[in-house]
Amino acid sequence: MRTLLVLLDKEFRQFFRNPFLPRMVVIFPLMIMFVMPWVTTMDVRHINVAVVDHDRSDASRRIVQKIAASDYFSLQEITADYVASLENLDAGASDVILEIPRDFERGLTLGRPERVAIAANGVNAVKGSLGGQYLMAVVTQTVAELSGERGAPASPDLITVQNRYNPTLEYRHYMIPALMIMLLVMLCGFLPALNLVGEKETGTIEQINVTPVSALTFTLAKLIPFWIIGLAVLAAVMLVAWIVYGLIPAGSIGALFLAAGLFIFTMSGLGVGIANGSSNMQQTMFVMFFFVMIFVLMSGLVTPVESMPVWAQWITRMLPPSYFVEVMRSVYLKGTTIGELWVNYASLAVFALLFNSWAALSYKKQA
Repeated sequence: MRTLLVLLDKEFRQFFRNPFLPRMVVIFPLMIMFVMPWVTTMDVRHINVAVVDHDRSDASRRIVQKIAASDYFSLQEITADYVASLENLDAGASDVILEIPRDFERGLTLGRPERVAIAANGVNAVKGSLGGQYLMAVVTQTVAELSGERGAPASPDLITVQNRYNPTLEYRHYMIPALMIMLLVMLCGFLPALNLVGEKETGTIEQINVTPVSALTFTLAKLIPFWIIGLAVLAAVMLVAWIVYGLIPAGSIGALFLAAGLFIFTMSGLGVGIANGSSNMQQTMFVMFFFVMIFVLMSGLVTPVESMPVWAQWITRMLPPSYFVEVMRSVYLKGTTIGELWVNYASLAVFALLFNSWAALSYKKQA
């Protein structure tokens, strides 16, 4: 323990003596949080739709057929149970619910159709907002066609929309948790790797190699400072999200920090493992950049996983950020509990164990 404390003291001193790293840890998260939420926007396909059909008429079946034929939608279910569909929406199995009321066809024939209700999952503001808009367009077009066939006037006030979990559909509320994750990837993945390989290039690591310090102690000394920095940065950006954007976690802050801790362990272990196998800074940066790009593009950080091809969706399940993304957005926007997300927490724990074990075993002392 005393050896570990001495090494930690050395790591913190080395970190704060660096003219660049402390500034980066402060300025980089602030720039990301103040700029990126305003400039990011996306388009989506394969929006999961559940239809609650209380009418069971030719008109309702016509609307369902239009939805099923669209490239933008994936028809998940047709049911008469709105409560069950709402539970599926809450679980993430559906993105939008279309509720067709009783006597819809009769009212359409009379020129006074009952309102069609749309409930969208606002956690994913992109799929929620665009999904609701696309669905409104399909329903409006179909009703206009049916009204024309029946010689009845189309109602201008036909659809009501409810956005769940994110009523205003602020895209920033969807992206801010993702930006927090990107910060942790960069700060807790890149920095430990660059720190370690920097010592290789300057030759100071040779001083450790000739000491009796174990690989585990050495690895912990390299990782713990960045674990602390990562949690501190997460707390700071959560405070910024509250003050600047008014976004407060709907769920437990402890659940967020538990998932963040597991994810930080994972990313720092990956960074140190890559640095152990690299001989210079350039090699480390290229390998880390490769993994960071895969994590950002394929884990659901900026684009919905459901919009990807099936083979790509399988790959996302092997990426640690995909589990952390689901935890952050579910806890932050929906208030989901640890018990409901236990699979994600368990997956992050397994990744953390594997990557940190690899980091410790891959460090070879060369006395």
